[in-house]
Amino acid sequence: MLNVPQRKQLLTLARESIVSVFAGKPPEPTGDAFDDDLRRHAGAFVTLTQDEELRGCIGSIEPVAPLYLAVSRSAVNAAFRDPRFHPLRSDELAGIHVEISVMGPIERVIEVDEIVVGRDGLIIRRGGYAGLLLPQVATEYGWDRDIFLQQTCYKAGLPRNSWREAGTSIEKFAAEVFGEKELTAIAG
Repeated sequence: MLNVPQRKQLLTLARESIVSVFAGKPPEPTGDAFDDDLRRHAGAFVTLTQDEELRGCIGSIEPVAPLYLAVSRSAVNAAFRDPRFHPLRSDELAGIHVEISVMGPIERVIEVDEIVVGRDGLIIRRGGYAGLLLPQVATEYGWDRDIFLQQTCYKAGLPRNSWREAGTSIEKFAAEVFGEKELTAIAG
């Protein structure tokens, strides 16, 4: 678990990475500014919302880069490269809420009873299709386990009940989720 100063540092980094793109220069965070926890390799997603609505969400489930770099890159990609949305405009930045999900290890699901809504995120794979939903998504929408599985299939581009079929892989993961609103409440 990350402490409050580490969380603040990552949230600041995410926002500053987006700001640097608006300033016409690529974000170039260096490891010197971060402690060992933030330099460890970890997957991370950055979710941007505007007026409680999704505005961008991109990340990596695999630990392919140090956490600080994963957050910086994911923030820029969520702001400017999420194919579901037009690129963020500079006049929108003040109204954007940043949330970070630091990925835990991925585990294969043997029995769907193992899945705990609110704790686990899901990955469903079948053939060349794959879909991922973060743990907080099911809670935000009030989904039960079956609906969460169906929606993850839908995200993968599969029929909603594909999770029940042989040849479909179900994986789960935990994530440490924190955002600017939560840290503002702690500080205030």
